[in-house]
Amino acid sequence: MNYCIKNATLVNEGQTFVASVFVSDGKIAKIVREGQASELAEEPAWEVIDATGKYLIPGIIDEHVHFREPGLTHKADIYTESRAAVAGGVTSFMDMPNTNPQTTTQELLQQKFDLAAEKSLANYSFYLGATNDNLAEVVKTDPKTVCGIKLFMGSSTGNMLVDKNEVLVRLFRESPCLIAAHCEDEQTIHENTVRCKDLAAKGEVVVDASIHPFIRTTEACYKSSFKAVDMADHFGARLHVLHISTQRELSLFKNNIPLKDKKITAETCPHYLWFDNHDYEAKSFAIKCNPAIKSHRDKEALLQALHNGLIDTIGTDHAPHLREEKFTGDYFTSKSGFPSIQHSLEVMAKLLPNDLPLLVQLMCHNPAILYQIDRRGFIREGYHADLALVDMNANSCITNANEYSKCGWSPYDGLEVHSQVTHTFVNGNLVFEKGVFHEENKGERLVFNR
Repeated sequence: MNYCIKNATLVNEGQTFVASVFVSDGKIAKIVREGQASELAEEPAWEVIDATGKYLIPGIIDEHVHFREPGLTHKADIYTESRAAVAGGVTSFMDMPNTNPQTTTQELLQQKFDLAAEKSLANYSFYLGATNDNLAEVVKTDPKTVCGIKLFMGSSTGNMLVDKNEVLVRLFRESPCLIAAHCEDEQTIHENTVRCKDLAAKGEVVVDASIHPFIRTTEACYKSSFKAVDMADHFGARLHVLHISTQRELSLFKNNIPLKDKKITAETCPHYLWFDNHDYEAKSFAIKCNPAIKSHRDKEALLQALHNGLIDTIGTDHAPHLREEKFTGDYFTSKSGFPSIQHSLEVMAKLLPNDLPLLVQLMCHNPAILYQIDRRGFIREGYHADLALVDMNANSCITNANEYSKCGWSPYDGLEVHSQVTHTFVNGNLVFEKGVFHEENKGERLVFNR
């Protein structure tokens, strides 16, 4: 179907203006600014969507998700989580390899692509996971069809830790495409955990959720991030450091280089910008994640880094677990991670209410530039029609009851927000419309101009 999204307020490439966008054959056919004439307006074959008073943005590109398929589908899968994604205006995602089995061979990687082709409502790509012994598989990776290599320099869910220095050297020297790194120093975390257990045994500390940033500390993050940045700089590797959670790590990155020329870049997540250590009392294990949510000072520094260019992208680290995996048991048995993809736009719009162009830059434009994605991330004629129409005056409350992720709960439960995605287009197909999903058409595999 061909669409005319009429009289929308476009937020795109640093500008905000009223225009009508014509979508045909999966692409953006024409952008007609308010007051301009267009022969397309006379065509009878357009399905008109009146977007007066609403904002039209490029579809969000989330470069950091855990959709749990294969092997962990009791808590999430590609179908359910891609539904949550498009409900939140996310039209493309890049999924991590810590599944079961772990995605560490080209054959297993292709199997995930095949699953997504059948099930995903959003566009997709998948990381190949690096291990201590699969460099032969890493170097086979096609940079034009695979988003990147995932490197765990600190263990997290799935324990894919790469801790052999000779392997890290070869990986940074030989990787054919971008390395996306989880950076936490394993030895520091281990020592802190032993110390915490000892103090708990003596009755000197209470081991609840608030202990998390004292185990997965700023020092653990900085030490590992420093090593990754140093190695990438030495070998000229393309490195993207994921989920930055501390003020101190920001000193490792530069903001005086155009993004397209940067070799070392940084991501943070909405939860590091919204929550801080004071929220553990109310939210408890609901906000336990790796790296840990840290201090108010860290949160404020990260917010400032959005404006000064030290942070390049916003990814969600969407990582669902069932309630019983999160809230049954103690600190040491509670799983780290939580769902977030459905509400990333709502939370970021609340954090940046007067700077929608920056929101779009961080969540739409920059991931497309950084990953060199073919014709996505912008509202441009000839580009894939991945679009989200947003009502910025829709007051609502995030609740567990309206969570589309299979796990059925949200760490943002109870948060009042003031924006809502009303329509989401993926490759020109209307896949989400005012709470209704249109699932006839599936997303496409992302292609990269590398």
